[in-house]
This record gives sequence, C-alpha cells and structure tokens, in this order.
Amino acid sequence: MADVEQFEERTIKVNRVSKVVKGGRRFSFTALMVIGDGNGRVGLGYGKAKEAGLAVQKGIEELARTSSTCPGRYDDRLPGPRRLGRRSRVDEAGRAGTGVIAGGAARAILEMAGVKDIIAKSLGSSNGINVAHATIEGLKQLRRPEEIAASRDKPADHVIPSGTLRAYRERQREGDLFKVTEG
Repeated sequence: MADVEQFEERTIKVNRVSKVVKGGRRFSFTALMVIGDGNGRVGLGYGKAKEAGLAVQKGIEELARTSSTCPGRYDDRLPGPRRLGRRSRVDEAGRAGTGVIAGGAARAILEMAGVKDIIAKSLGSSNGINVAHATIEGLKQLRRPEEIAASRDKPADHVIPSGTLRAYRERQREGDLFKVTEG
C-alpha cells in the first residue's frame, strides 16, 4: 500500500468468543477492521488473539496486504443498481444527498471507500465478516461505463442510465479541469 498516512482505519466489530475446556472457559477476541482513503481505495483486515488489543493490531497488519481499488466509483456514487458480491446488494446508486443507507459492515466499508450516496441491502447471511467480504468483492467487480459499453459493442448511453452517465461525465470534466490548473 502506498502512503499509509493518507488512510483512515475503522473497527467494524470486536467479538469475544469462548471455548469451554475442562478447567472452565477460555476467552479470545476477533477484530474486523477496514481501512480507506475516501477516494476509492479500501481494505479489510481480520485479526484473532487472546486479548482485544492484540486482535485489533493483527487486523491492522492484515489491512496493509488486502487493500484494493474501487474502479467503477464516480461522483461519490456507484454506477446504478447491482449486486455487491454474493450476499450483498446495492438497490440503487442514490440521488445526491441520500447518504449511506446500509447496515453494519457494508456501511463502514462504503463510507471508507468514499461512496456518499447509496442505498444497500444485505441478503442472506448477516454475519459481519461475510457481508464485509461480499461488499469488498463487489467493489472490486465494478466497471466504468466505457468498459461496459465497449464489451457490449454499444454506445455508453445505451448501456448506462442517462442521469448516471451525465454525472459521470461531469465528474470527469471536473477532474480534467483540476489537472489543467495544477500543471
């Protein structure tokens, strides 16, 4: 991972688990962590240890190895209705000002990825680890409108809803203007 200082980390869940043995119960802890820069890069870490602090630290160490980029994100939204992984679904990209309407692990990951307007729902398993992995996998599978249109041999306006495509093109123009004034 490039510059770790630009990333923010958040603990999704710390869980205490116990094992019953002959002499009583043995407790250990698990920690689910997420890291992101708010601009499309996000990573997931999971740590297990006998103490909560050590579990969190192991989760942070794993974060550095698992970061990935959300390639289809633009205009602080995701491109249209789609499934995020096997067990998580985004119902719609959400209009500007909608906010992040998602639960638990999916909410934390989408916020850390920089998605600001989205409506999401988790289907099936409500286990935080499964939902987190499904959300990360779905973010990895996102594609930009040009890639989708090229794979179908159609113009972009036939593949992507017009409002979403307009927002994407405006965002691209803003980025191009910013690059011109920088250099």
